Amino acid sequence: MLWVVAVGFFMQTLDSTIVNTALPPIAKSLGESPLRMQSVIIGYSLTMAVVIPASGWLADRFGTRRVFQTAIVLFVIGSILCALANRLDMLVAARVVQGVGGAMLLPVGRLAVLRTFPQDRYLQALSFVAIPGMVGPLIGPTLGGWLTETFSWHWVFLINVPVGVIGGIATIIYMPNSKVSGIGRFDTSGYLLLALFMVAISFSLDGLAELGFEHATVLMLLIGALAMLTAYGLHATRHPEPLFSLNLFKIHTFSVGLLGNLFARIGNGGMPFLIPLVLQVCLGYSPIEAGLMMLPITFAGMLSKRLATTLIERHGYRRVLVTNTFLVGIAIASFALISPGRPIWIMLIQLALFGAVNSIQFTGMNTITLKDLGRAGASSGNSLLSMVQMLSMSLAVTSAGALLQTFRTRLGVAQELANPLPAFHATFICVGLITSASAWIFMQLTAERLATDTIGHAGEM
Repeated sequence: MLWVVAVGFFMQTLDSTIVNTALPPIAKSLGESPLRMQSVIIGYSLTMAVVIPASGWLADRFGTRRVFQTAIVLFVIGSILCALANRLDMLVAARVVQGVGGAMLLPVGRLAVLRTFPQDRYLQALSFVAIPGMVGPLIGPTLGGWLTETFSWHWVFLINVPVGVIGGIATIIYMPNSKVSGIGRFDTSGYLLLALFMVAISFSLDGLAELGFEHATVLMLLIGALAMLTAYGLHATRHPEPLFSLNLFKIHTFSVGLLGNLFARIGNGGMPFLIPLVLQVCLGYSPIEAGLMMLPITFAGMLSKRLATTLIERHGYRRVLVTNTFLVGIAIASFALISPGRPIWIMLIQLALFGAVNSIQFTGMNTITLKDLGRAGASSGNSLLSMVQMLSMSLAVTSAGALLQTFRTRLGVAQELANPLPAFHATFICVGLITSASAWIFMQLTAERLATDTIGHAGEM
């Protein structure tokens, strides 16, 4: 069963990165501008953010095997539809189908492991299935570039089909269909309020860029999003079993960690979208070369995970997160120095440094968010963290795309034939400033050295 869950993790994490290096060839094939393709990523990540809160209840109600198998089927169908798309709107719709399946793979798979293995073997089992989840982002950009150049961009999606078929068959054979008896009613009202909030806030940020909304429409979407979030807060105070209890926010470390995750990731979460794009559009890299350039980020991130534990043990969460958030912001802004004549070895060092501080950031943020929840709030808190992480990924790409489009217009490079490198430079600086500004959130932590027995198990997601 561990291999079954591992396959699901691999598919979900691979697809979160494999598309990035293929965006320019996809844009050319569909007759679109490569700088207006962020909806392909947003459609996937936003759908995952919307569906994740319901995945746990669905698994409790219908059983882990049935929901996990349904997730794989939806993921495979979505992949086939992506490969068949001949218009951008068709591709985005297919990515939404993919996102529905992908949203259930990770939490339901983790839940299946929890219910199958005894507590003393849980950590070992979860570590096993997490390995393919780490391999996916590692090989995703390079594999995406190689498939695009060797075959066509369609194979970036079709590669999921054989993996999904094998995983679906294995799910029927090996995964038990564990359910929870006497499960309460799903908080449909609360779920709809949160879902509408996430969709409205994402559309409002993308409204002035790719979607071309009027300012009044964007303003109404922002007001509507804030109204939905406020309505959920009022709803959760009187509902006996809300989707996410507001009592979670009485835990100081959880509140700070969750908000820090949201705003820090809005900054650094756009980099996997921006870096392959600037390399191909402005510097003339091929898809596979752009994918290979992402490897220093991944390798440096893996090597720095142990360093994160050492730093937090020595200096405490507050000092490490505040300092490191500024370093991540500076590392992002430094990409404004990219130019065609710059030596490649300097860029490789730059990418590695960004990967190292980014990994330390993820480890620190995730651990501080979950460490004080206790057993009673662990499931709900982890689900809320997963939702916020996927929402921030969507908002990150949306914000990066909106900034890029704005600077192209303001700097006079809106014409398709003009080199948009100055717009990328300005976007990197703004994204770096957004990230650095989120350090203020981590300043609210208590300046103390906290126990770090759980550091390193929170993962990169």
